[in-house]
Amino acid sequence: MLIVLMIISILLLIAVPNMSNNNEVAASKGCEATVKMVQAQVYAYEIEKGELPNNLDDLSPDYVDKLKCPDDTELDYDKEDNGKVTSKSS
Repeated sequence: MLIVLMIISILLLIAVPNMSNNNEVAASKGCEATVKMVQAQVYAYEIEKGELPNNLDDLSPDYVDKLKCPDDTELDYDKEDNGKVTSKSS
């Protein structure tokens, strides 16, 4: 019985740090996906209206529902750089 508990403890010591690392990777990928989605909506706005939006707020609510990454990182928008969208953490 003691050996079984020791083996389970070792497995938990290995598994728990890997799970927390995976959460960080998932949050990072979620932000990258949000940036790409908002960038696509900037292009959709440009096609429909014939010009780039002045700021990201012009996209809401018709093109996007949320203008933040899943981890609440703000997004940057540069109209002068062909409407490039980036996250403030990059």
